[in-house]
Amino acid sequence: MKKYILILLLGLYSLSGFSHQPEASSAVLIEKEPNVWVLQINASLTACQKEVKKHFADTPYKTPQEFNEMLLEHIDDNFDMRFNNGEKLTLNNGVVQLGHETKIIFEISGIPTELKSLTVENKVFEDIYKSQSILVILKENFAKNKFIMNNANEHRLSLAIQNNEFVEIVEEKANMNSTIIFIILGCLGLVLFLKK
Repeated sequence: MKKYILILLLGLYSLSGFSHQPEASSAVLIEKEPNVWVLQINASLTACQKEVKKHFADTPYKTPQEFNEMLLEHIDDNFDMRFNNGEKLTLNNGVVQLGHETKIIFEISGIPTELKSLTVENKVFEDIYKSQSILVILKENFAKNKFIMNNANEHRLSLAIQNNEFVEIVEEKANMNSTIIFIILGCLGLVLFLKK
């Protein structure tokens, strides 16, 4: 357990340079003990303020407590995590620690004991220009990997669990090369020309 705390602290220290960069955030999923999980989201205060201002424009906050409640609601609405293609996991007992680097911590319930896959969709800060978030998962006896969520993957990851390691499942997208399109159009033009 001590090594997880050390890794978490080192990771947070390395991210502290991002505390003034609203486009950078991190989400750390930690298994504190068997079947007891915590999610910690780290982001700049500026990013949190921008999101709350945008999504709660009709009811602006008047106190830090109201801001915290709106931020927790925004995260709950825009952070989706599912193990084994199951139901959305519940974020409980959210706590906000305001600062240049704001920390939001939740207890997670509903995680199955046998893990096969994980999907994560983090749209909390997607309104921020060039937003990207690092996902780190800390589970005992598992490899420690980092994954990036950004516009390129629509702030979404699909992970499989293989050999005590979370591995990204890369979805192949159809991509037609402009050369192929040019050849097809050329062939069609030739066929139409020869029919005359």
